[in-house]
Amino acid sequence: MRYFEDLTIGDKAAFGSHVVTREEVLAFAARFDPQPFHLSDEAAALTHFGRMSASGWHSCAMTMAMFVTHLQEHPQASLGAAGVDELRWLKPVYPGDTLRCENEIIETRASRSRPEMGSTRSRMTTFNQHDEPVLSFIAIGLIATRPTPTA
Repeated sequence: MRYFEDLTIGDKAAFGSHVVTREEVLAFAARFDPQPFHLSDEAAALTHFGRMSASGWHSCAMTMAMFVTHLQEHPQASLGAAGVDELRWLKPVYPGDTLRCENEIIETRASRSRPEMGSTRSRMTTFNQHDEPVLSFIAIGLIATRPTPTA
């Protein structure tokens, strides 16, 4: 288990592999982002996407799924998150793409008011199979500090 004290600026991790399917793009879009270019090849052909693309929010959800799997394999004392900054959808994500992630800690801060936790700012970047970044954001994570032994 990694605690706040174990995390340092510059720590990097590369993880995940997710093949984006047409079925999941359609299902996510139909439920959460029913814009025509996420639901129809014909409608998407009339846009700058050129073909049906995944919702940016779906790209975020796929990134989160890969990150949670990574945390299950490399546990840290996560207490959730305070949000994200600088979310950017850099390139469309298409059915058939294979996504992967890289994460780098860019800031750590001990809490003054809550000594049982600290926060990190980490740059998350999601890439497609051509190593092109398709998504980036800065995640603000909340991490428990190492428990003090009791006598």
